[in-house]
Amino acid sequence: MGLVAKYPVALAPGMGLNAFFAYSVVLGMGISWQTALSGVLVSGIFLVILTLTRIREKIIDAIPQNLKLAVGAGIGLFITFIGLKNAGIVVGDPATLVALGNLSDGNTLLAIFGVVITVILMVRKVNGAVFIGMVITAIVGMIVKLVPIPDKVVSAVPSLEPTFGAAFANFGEVFTLEMLVVILTFMFVDFFDTAGTLVGVANQAGMLKDNKLPRAGRALVSDSTGTVIGAVLGTSSTTSYVESSAGVAAGARTGFASVVTAVFFLLALFFSPLLGVITSAVTSPALIIVGVLMVASLGDIEWKKFEVAVPAFLTIVTMPLTYSIATGIAIGFIFYPITMIVKGKAKEIHPIMYGLFVTFILYFIFLT
Repeated sequence: MGLVAKYPVALAPGMGLNAFFAYSVVLGMGISWQTALSGVLVSGIFLVILTLTRIREKIIDAIPQNLKLAVGAGIGLFITFIGLKNAGIVVGDPATLVALGNLSDGNTLLAIFGVVITVILMVRKVNGAVFIGMVITAIVGMIVKLVPIPDKVVSAVPSLEPTFGAAFANFGEVFTLEMLVVILTFMFVDFFDTAGTLVGVANQAGMLKDNKLPRAGRALVSDSTGTVIGAVLGTSSTTSYVESSAGVAAGARTGFASVVTAVFFLLALFFSPLLGVITSAVTSPALIIVGVLMVASLGDIEWKKFEVAVPAFLTIVTMPLTYSIATGIAIGFIFYPITMIVKGKAKEIHPIMYGLFVTFILYFIFLT
């Protein structure tokens, strides 16, 4: 992603797809994890083919500017919600679905302290404010004994032997109707999570040119190749990480940021005990603050045009409420052709958007 696509975007196994892999496919459907990995591998191969034929790039380019802005803002609300949840500031509630958490809890107070410190640094325009805020929060957490002090710095790197190549063990079992649904789900979520993340991060970084992503094909090849390699190593679908926006907030604008991220991930293999200090209370403030930066795109959406406002709003609001970037995109993109056609602007809709309209409806039917 850094050397070829030159994007400040990190790649790692997607947590939503990770949960789908573990709880829905393996535990829910009773499919072995080896066969599930084969499904991830096949989905990655199909995504590589779609990327090399430039189909994915054409789809992203066909998305209207207003919806691209909505995707960026929706991701901002989504990661802020993740930060608030991880910090314990927002918690689940059986009566109201969500509620204010226990503000007397030590970890929640530490996260709030982190938010305050980071906000002060951001307002003062301190370079690397988000990272410095995390460091200060971690140090304070260790002082008050809310963050564990590492008992050692270096440890052995875990072996890949249990999972490496397991995706090939049951490869013949993927050619069933049941696995076809699984593979399509892997593809769909990976496809649109990546598209949303790339658009959102690129928009935040000011990298969109004439409503298009420069070098989009290279970025998408990097992402889909990551899924193939990840499956062989033993992980669920690899995707562009929305937390990359934290790097952009700190000033990342080129692929050098991704290279540095990759190097530090490699080092983390050896220094994992030291990284135990990076708890949810330490990372949550960064997500909350970055969300503030990403929703700035709200101001550029044409809200006075109701036919635009409806799909844009639904895209934005359903991302955090359904806990899914892909679902938010799907709902917004279903309403866009409807409102535009009723308004008499059918000719302004790109043919690809009509195709996505049908695809998303079929996706929800399949999902149900």
